[in-house]
Amino acid sequence: MTITVLMVPGYRNSDPQHWQSLWERSNPEYRRVMQRDWDNPVRDEWIEMLDKAVTNSSGEIVLVAHSLGCATVAHWASQYKRRILAALLVAPTDVSHPDFEHLWVGYQPMPLCPLGFRSIVVASSNDPYISLERAQLFASSWGSQLVNIGVGGHITTANGFGEWQQGKELLRQLIQYGV
Repeated sequence: MTITVLMVPGYRNSDPQHWQSLWERSNPEYRRVMQRDWDNPVRDEWIEMLDKAVTNSSGEIVLVAHSLGCATVAHWASQYKRRILAALLVAPTDVSHPDFEHLWVGYQPMPLCPLGFRSIVVASSNDPYISLERAQLFASSWGSQLVNIGVGGHITTANGFGEWQQGKELLRQLIQYGV
């Protein structure tokens, strides 16, 4: 089975030392879903770019999303209903939080319906962009397994996540065994 892994970064993209970037550089079958404007996300544009990446890919598709990329995947899944193998959804952003909602055009409200494919939501207990309770709600609504990694912030380079071996293992398990 051929697997294509599509990286779906969030707001402002993933920096060169972010775990998404490191994974992508070390795996030729991993590709980044590019966006026209990383600093001014517009939901319809972002989900259209994700859909183009999915439809232009071969083999079984696995999405690896971070932050606002998770919201992009949730909106895409609710609109397009495409068949993919699975998704690893890391540190979803609470797009309805009053401190952040003005940054992301059209992302409110977050879809709270089953995604239609296997998925794992990874959250931390001290993420400034989402409470653990909201992450639990998203995971439950999407039909996802929730993995709480404890204290991990927003699971970024600044929080000490480089290659992030635990994430690689979760992705491997998601692909190999399902959830």
